[in-house]
Amino acid sequence: MKSFYTAILIGLGLLATTETSWSQTANVVSFNIKYDNTADTINNWNDRKPHVAKLIQHYDSDIVGIQEGLHRQVDYLNKALTDHAYVGVGRDDGKEKGEYSAIFYNTKKFKVLKTNTFWLSETPEKVSVGWDASLERICTYALFENRASKKKIWVFNTHFDHKGKQARVNSAQLIYKRIREINTSNLPVILMGDLNLAPETAPIQYLKKNLTDAKEITIKPFYGPVGTFNGFNQERIMKNRIDYFFVKDIEVLSYSHVDDRMPNNKHISDHLPVLMTISY
Repeated sequence: MKSFYTAILIGLGLLATTETSWSQTANVVSFNIKYDNTADTINNWNDRKPHVAKLIQHYDSDIVGIQEGLHRQVDYLNKALTDHAYVGVGRDDGKEKGEYSAIFYNTKKFKVLKTNTFWLSETPEKVSVGWDASLERICTYALFENRASKKKIWVFNTHFDHKGKQARVNSAQLIYKRIREINTSNLPVILMGDLNLAPETAPIQYLKKNLTDAKEITIKPFYGPVGTFNGFNQERIMKNRIDYFFVKDIEVLSYSHVDDRMPNNKHISDHLPVLMTISY
């Protein structure tokens, strides 16, 4: 009888172990939402903002990294995405001034264990412009824990400079250095953002060498235009891929450049959102 109950307990223990070891899936989006330039008359934020929020909701996005969001844009999304919260700061003062590289997350599915922001410069701990960059550039990151499984994942979100060649080289190296330093438990990692670089450039090749280009390992065939930049041109053939996901120890189930548009066929932003579904 004792051995019978022992067998039951062992079985229950094995069942519990199996349940907690199940893979977790998540829908992850990287989206340059185009900063709210008050001089914009045709592609202004007020016209676009409900469609940005609807797109994020439509794809059941669990984690969303945005680029170029000013505080008022981040605040709008924070109110519109009622199941989400965000981490991040403005790049101009480390508070609310300037563009964010904010990370929104589904609060029902994830909680934040750690978060911080560093500047892409020689002095990453303080507000600064790095190397030959034209502006302050940042990387915001967070350690998320799945509420159900307790599995953890690091997420990094960034926006490289659009002019500084050396800044882009050094930014890639700095971010990977930080990932190695921070990820002491060897957890799964996502790096996403608008890198302002074509796939064949040296910084992208450096990241591919040390991480994995998620587009190249998707199980379902890649879907969407080749490029991610549209410049608000409805007729443009999108060939320029400058928005990316890089991953470590993550299975990519699907990967797409989402060319959803507003009812008038205008683009929602001057970049396409990049969407991937992952298992980890």
